[in-house]
This record gives sequence, structure tokens and C-alpha cells, in this order.
Amino acid sequence: MDYDAVIIGAGACGLMCAVQAGFRGKRVLIIERNDRPGAKILISGGGRCNYTNIHTSPANFISADPDFSKSIFAQWSANDTIQFFANKGIFGHEKTLGQLFPVSNSARDIVEVFTALLQQQRQQIWLNSEVISIQKLINTGFFEIKIKQQDAIEKIIQARVVVVACGGLPVAKLGASDFGIRIARQFHLDITQTAPALVPLTITGKESAWFAALSGNSINARVYNDQISFLENILFTHWGLSGPAILQISSYWRPGQLIYIDLLPGDSIENHINAERKEGGRRLLRQLLLTFYSKKFVDALSKFLPVEKKIASLSKAEAKSAHDILHRFQVKPAGDKGYDKAEVMRGGVATHELDPISLESRKVPGLYFGGECVDVTGWLGGFNFQWAWASGFAISQAI
Repeated sequence: MDYDAVIIGAGACGLMCAVQAGFRGKRVLIIERNDRPGAKILISGGGRCNYTNIHTSPANFISADPDFSKSIFAQWSANDTIQFFANKGIFGHEKTLGQLFPVSNSARDIVEVFTALLQQQRQQIWLNSEVISIQKLINTGFFEIKIKQQDAIEKIIQARVVVVACGGLPVAKLGASDFGIRIARQFHLDITQTAPALVPLTITGKESAWFAALSGNSINARVYNDQISFLENILFTHWGLSGPAILQISSYWRPGQLIYIDLLPGDSIENHINAERKEGGRRLLRQLLLTFYSKKFVDALSKFLPVEKKIASLSKAEAKSAHDILHRFQVKPAGDKGYDKAEVMRGGVATHELDPISLESRKVPGLYFGGECVDVTGWLGGFNFQWAWASGFAISQAI
């Protein structure tokens, strides 16, 4: 009862919530099962941490309620994130598509901002501590939290407010679990179906050998379906497809569905074929394709196209086939690489269960959910961090 709130999880949402509550004079306790705070922050972006995106808007997020995040970002924008870190000496540089990284390229600097503030505010954080259960006491309205620590000693504490900011299922080696979802279900909150998101896609069956033969090759492409398209690199692997464009489309893909790849985005192979024909069409289709692709990739395309044929000899059907293959390459993924290779979790605590301003449970006063365990999933490129910072801030103002 000595704490204004207990925050479960020392990730991006929990850390922001704690320090912002501290600025308001609130005393919080953070409970973290890892041996250090910000474990997932530290490995993000290959240890460089793409900590926000300057183009953040609700359009960059997937949710059953596309407008839910509007009121949260109205409280804490990407500019607020940029200013917050700049005030602590962390300045960003834009890599591409609005993605901001610390100039130092060190995720450790991001975490150290929070650890320094927590120390200044004398906020407590218990590491190597796992929450076993949460109960709400009917007679007092307080929450009773049972905690198991590294020494196997169990502690029971009480708090008027509990903030569930323990992330989702990706990266089990960092202690990821379904704890947030289990707590929501315990208190009879609805859950939007969860699944890995921003995750590589696998190819099996007779087509798998073709993709495996191109393993390690990367190409700029437009990957799309009937909902959305992304123009970034794709990477062929021995088990399927990865790379930024594939990770992006994976959040919009469901098992059994097709995706399409434009292998020559912003251009037209038919226009090039017609131009070659006007010059006599003496070159082979292979020679034309080599102006756009590596020899290895053209060799792979020979499975689908008559690459050894002179362009003048191509029939209309063959020219159309070249267009379909290069601009609408059809892929039917068998599945994805699962939570261990996923950047984030899609789905989570249903947004209709939460107050859109404070993220407090409508059914259970004093219980808040923020960050990845809520059904708000961002694109690749700093958007999920921005949601974590913003949701942590919004909760801190309410508690």
C-alpha cells in the first residue's frame, strides 16, 4: 500500500509510465522478470533501437478499432518522444521512411535515460521477479499481487492500481509470455485473437527449392495483397521470405491467403519489351533482364520465362506472361516463423474493454493495460515503440 501503482514489466511502456508518474510525484514499483530493465529495447534494431517514427499516425497501426489510438497519440506524439529524449541528450537521425535511431546508434543509451530517471526519482524496480497472481480484494478494492523472486521467496504486496505492461509473446528468451493476456482473461476481458506479426513467412512443398536456391539474395520490391502494399527490400531465405516488405505484409496476411510481389516496382517490363522490339528485338530476354537483376536471379526466373528467346520472337502471350511474373509474382506462404522470430504480437486485449484516454479497464477499476498486450499493432519502423511510449504516458496521467 506504499505505492501509488505497481507496474508489471520494465519494457518501453512500463519504463515510460514509471518515470512520467514520477514527474507527477507518484511512487511506483516496477516488477520485471529479467535481470535488467529494457531487455527488448536493448536488442531492437540490432542493438541500435529505432525508437520512434516521425510519420506516426493511426494509419500505421492494425487494430479491431482503427481509431482507438488517436486519443493516445493526441496525448503523446512522435514529437513528444523526440523532445523527451533530446532533453536527456539523445538526438535522432533518420535512417529511412521516418525511422529515428539515436545518433550514437546505441539502444543502451535509450535504456539509460530511464534507469537514471528512476534513480533520481527513487522509484523502485524489482528485477528477477515474477508475478505469480493478481487478485482484487472485494473488501478493500485493492489488488493483491503475489511475486516470486530469484531466491524463490514469495512476497505479497497490495496496490490500488496495477499496470500490465509486460509485452506479448515474441522473444521467449527475454521472458516473453502470455501473462498479460491471461490476466485480462482472468478478469473476463475480451481478447482479440493473437498471432505473430512482423514475422518472416515460410514456403514449403514443391516451390520451396526455388526460394532456397536464392537464399541470401535481396531485391527491392513492392509486396501487396488486396488490403495494402509495401515498397521495401525482400530477402530470399532457405525456408522462404524475409526482409522489411515481407515483415510488413505478414501483419496483414492470414494462413491460406496469397501475397503478390512486384519485382520491378515503378517500372513496366512490357514497355521495355516494346522499346526493344522497335530497335529490332535482337537481344535475348535474358540480356534485358540482366539490366535489372543479378545473373543468379535471372537464372531463377528461367523457370517461368523463356529467357533464351530473342525479344523479337516473343509472342504476345509470352510478353504478357513476363508482365504477370515480374509485376504480380504469386506466393502462397505455408506459414510464418512464429513468435521467436516475430518482432511483435498482433491482437491482444480488446480495445472496447479499455478507456480510450487512460487505458483503464472498463470492468475492473484500477487495472490498466498498455503496450504490446493491447490490440494495437504498429508497422515496422519505430511505430510499436511510439505506441509503447504513448500508452505508458497516458496511463501515468491517469494513475
